[in-house]
Amino acid sequence: MIMNLRGRRRLPETSATGLIAGNRGTSGPVQRTLAGIVVGLWFLSGPASAANAANASVFLEDQTWTELRDRINAGTTTIIVPIGGTEQSGPAMALGKHNARVKFLAEKIAGQLGNALVAPVISYVPEGTIDPPSAHMRFPGTITVSDKIFEQLLESAARSFKLHGFKTIVLIGDHGGYQADERHVADRLNAEWSKSPVRVFAALQYYQITQGAYVDKLLSAGARQSEIGTHAGLADTSLMLAIDPSMVRKDRLAAAPKLGAGDGVYGGDPARSSAEFGQLGVDLIVSGTTEAIREFVKQQPR
Repeated sequence: MIMNLRGRRRLPETSATGLIAGNRGTSGPVQRTLAGIVVGLWFLSGPASAANAANASVFLEDQTWTELRDRINAGTTTIIVPIGGTEQSGPAMALGKHNARVKFLAEKIAGQLGNALVAPVISYVPEGTIDPPSAHMRFPGTITVSDKIFEQLLESAARSFKLHGFKTIVLIGDHGGYQADERHVADRLNAEWSKSPVRVFAALQYYQITQGAYVDKLLSAGARQSEIGTHAGLADTSLMLAIDPSMVRKDRLAAAPKLGAGDGVYGGDPARSSAEFGQLGVDLIVSGTTEAIREFVKQQPR
């Protein structure tokens, strides 16, 4: 790209001259018309389309501060805080399962709401003790923080969003181990902010659906109770296959020996996991969480 003396962008010479040179028999006026069309199309793909792309995205990270300010002023006053975690999920599923899953589902939920954005994923969460190692910390790659630090992190994020004009701060957690922490933070901040219009919603329904309605759907679709499991079994693995199959090592799912607790797979068998099973959970989580958020907002004083 080259610049003229006033600093304005000009069409890259290779684009315009290439088009015109490719039509050597074209007269001067037609050449100028073709060049004008190319210049117009090029400018349309510049700053204006970049702004449109930012406005189309629901992710906070994709906005500039002025774009964010304008969206908040226009009524986008709900922010979803997706909470994941970096932990082992057996030999057949990548360590970032929770982070990828909660980001994907948060985007879907924000799209359903229509007036919400999605904060960066919180990927450092309580996962057990380090000395001695407990829970998932017994497996390489798991990262843990204390419940106190985790709650302080959530509080600081919520205070930041309140400062910038968000009115509803929604916490959704993809991991069962910190659901109580979410509720503690929401209760404390709502008590402190009782005289303001800002509220924090610990949307525990997001996780509860995976333990209830999703299991029921799987059973009715042909899954066996013994396969579903509580961690890295059929239910968990199928959700990941529906969202990002690249994070699942399919060749290991059904290979001998059968995966078990010693591998980090608890109470189930992921061998028959499928994207079709997982999509049942995706639909339930998105619709159920969206409805819960809408109901929470309706109950708040205006």
